[in-house]
Amino acid sequence: MTEKLDDTSRGAVLAELAATGWAHDPERDAITKRFVFRNFVEAFGFMTRSALFAEKWNHHPEWFNVYKTVDVTLTTHDAGGLSELDVKLARKMDALAE
Repeated sequence: MTEKLDDTSRGAVLAELAATGWAHDPERDAITKRFVFRNFVEAFGFMTRSALFAEKWNHHPEWFNVYKTVDVTLTTHDAGGLSELDVKLARKMDALAE
């Protein structure tokens, strides 16, 4: 079972992710980000590439897509909040969106 991030690593990780546009949702202990692409095809391509890693890592995002925008929320339900899996997927999504 994946464990929730401890207080020591949480601050540094949240600061790092904030620098790339992720925001912490303390109510859900989740991170969120809005990705905006040039068009629907780019947004859908991003979701497809992200889905391959999400499936491989068995860690699936909550996301919502309208046209060229993808809103993503990451949290680990089994751990009751943020875990290293969320950080790993957030970093990968940032790389895939470039």
